[in-house]
Amino acid sequence: MGTIVCQACNSTIDHFEDEKVTVLYSKKCNCCDGDKTENTKNNR
Repeated sequence: MGTIVCQACNSTIDHFEDEKVTVLYSKKCNCCDGDKTENTKNNR
């Protein structure tokens, strides 16, 4: 079983099938994109 984790907030993004226990780090996730969008809206 493998896990994809967000580098920015360390939240689990997804799981995938693998022979070994694996953790892959992604640069972005939906929660991080949402935070940026909300900050942009508040700054306008």
